[in-house]
Amino acid sequence: MIHKEVGKIFNLQARDLFGGRFITVTVVRMSPDLSVAKIYLSLLGSKDTEGTLELINSTKSKIRHLLALETKNQMRKIPELIFYIDDSFDYAENIDRLLNDD
Repeated sequence: MIHKEVGKIFNLQARDLFGGRFITVTVVRMSPDLSVAKIYLSLLGSKDTEGTLELINSTKSKIRHLLALETKNQMRKIPELIFYIDDSFDYAENIDRLLNDD
């Protein structure tokens, strides 16, 4: 549910909060007590991934508030959100490029 709702927030708020960057939620890992959500993001078309991650982290409270509004009747406690860059696509692309260079 966190994956779906945070993805929806990034989709709907991308223009206002993130300057129109295309941000996709790839993986959400919850702590056993459901108090922390580690959210891995794919930033397509963004040259400055670290700057985008800083922008996302600066709006973390706004994202958490929007998540609370969307899930208020379904979740007792809204987890702390920790965002990471998912570089698995870049890694796979690099391996593919290396294999095709031969």
